[in-house]
Amino acid sequence: MENENDKPRENGAGPDDAKAPSEKGKNKLLWAILFVVIAGLSIWMVTLQSRSFSASGFLGYIKSSFNWWLVASAVSMLGFIIFEGLAVMTICRALGYKKSFGNGYIYSASNIYFSAITPSATGGQPASAFFMLKDGIPGSVVTVALLLNLIMYTFAILIMGVAAFLMKPSVFFHFTALSKILIVLGFLVQLLLALFFILVLKRKKLLYGICDAAVRILGRIRIIKNVPKTEEKLARSIDAYNGYVCALKGKRDTIVKALLLNVLQRFMLVAVTVFAFMASGGSGADAKAIWVTQSMVILGSNSVPVPGAMGVADYLLLDGFNNMMSESSAVNLELLSRSVSFYFCVLLCGISVLVRIVIDKMKKRKVRRL
Repeated sequence: MENENDKPRENGAGPDDAKAPSEKGKNKLLWAILFVVIAGLSIWMVTLQSRSFSASGFLGYIKSSFNWWLVASAVSMLGFIIFEGLAVMTICRALGYKKSFGNGYIYSASNIYFSAITPSATGGQPASAFFMLKDGIPGSVVTVALLLNLIMYTFAILIMGVAAFLMKPSVFFHFTALSKILIVLGFLVQLLLALFFILVLKRKKLLYGICDAAVRILGRIRIIKNVPKTEEKLARSIDAYNGYVCALKGKRDTIVKALLLNVLQRFMLVAVTVFAFMASGGSGADAKAIWVTQSMVILGSNSVPVPGAMGVADYLLLDGFNNMMSESSAVNLELLSRSVSFYFCVLLCGISVLVRIVIDKMKKRKVRRL
């Protein structure tokens, strides 16, 4: 039996609509400002690593790199967004909810955008859930789909990291001590997260215990007023959630496909850096080392509680590049690859989410006029 909040509402609104718009707006503005500040500091710190760096020199570097390799880098960035959306759509389809490519793209874009501007990517999944609920997907299905995709995402990072180490282990040993610690720590954290998520997915009592504890805590601080009623709704939601989890047990092909799509998403992110390297005149012989370096950077930066891992990812990437090229080349390549893989990606996702919100508001106005 589904929770009443699981059912799509007539106006397409999700549970988040109950929150005060002014409060939500202030929080989003604060996170956006923090994002810009950290991004600016990260770029500034990177430029300090090269005494010969200049804005005009970097613009010249971009101009000389403007070729088909750079186009391939931009296309890979698009692929990074698209493949996550396809993974979520695959899981939803297996649970009986088919959505269009455009819907899947927004689920991914909202996840990437809000993950980038909130610590530990805490805003990403709720943002995806919001749009999924608006599209008429029940809350229990949303929970199962996003949790399973998160597990696949975590395993994809582990697979890419292990594969990178096996491809060229010498790259790891060229990192500084701090970078090595971050990479190893990142691997351990991702491994623990994967095990935890699997337990939550399989153990109904564990999930209920975590959610029930959260409800009680929120009740004590008076955020939730009627704790018993909320616990009743929670129990119904967990039952519905468990039903969808059971429905996935016989669909191994769906799980395998979701994992492959998440691996492809990570593949696209790494490809952005490799193609940027080739665009700047890098040799194919060194592309393997660049690939391994970027894969290890993803592993080392993914578990740091900083919006978009800004600063940490830049530090690791620059550290890895410094072992393969000159100081100025390392800084220029780091700025170019991060601009495409992160800053432009976040900007595109933010614009996409804004367009979706505007379209939804226009549709509501038409309905009201009728």
